[in-house]
Amino acid sequence: PGSDAFLGHAKEGAVITATILERLRFSAKEVKLVETMVRYHLRPGQMSQNELPSHRAIYRYFRDTGETGIDILFLSLADHLATRGPKLNMAQWQEHTQMVDYVLAQRFEQEALVIPSKLVDGHDLINIFGMSPGPKIGEFLEQVREAQASGELATRKEALSYIHERLLSKAA
Repeated sequence: PGSDAFLGHAKEGAVITATILERLRFSAKEVKLVETMVRYHLRPGQMSQNELPSHRAIYRYFRDTGETGIDILFLSLADHLATRGPKLNMAQWQEHTQMVDYVLAQRFEQEALVIPSKLVDGHDLINIFGMSPGPKIGEFLEQVREAQASGELATRKEALSYIHERLLSKAA
């Protein structure tokens, strides 16, 4: 990154951006879009180091950025160029563009990676495993979605087994 960046600038910049856009009377949707872009503009470059991001990393990226994820990928390209200026390292630029290309391809070619089909739901955890309603159910369901996106799980049976193993390991 350029020398003018500071630790936490993405988060602080998002707050400042939202404040300015609200003052200028942008719609709530527009404020949220730009705020999310500023907050996560460094995330694409942080998904992996010297290799393409894993399916789990791509899933988490789109989970966290939502419909803004694609816009943020393009913003990360502009930010990469702007922060380096004439000192641009072509090898690093090519690596960054390849990563963005790969993430975009995964997003459009493997929809299930970004939005996995539901293998189990909260009712399953309550009825099959006797869990009580609460945040733990959401945590287990998110673990299943991540494992599914990374290719560890593909069927309902595998998901139920996965949850069973997690419950046993927590009880031990």
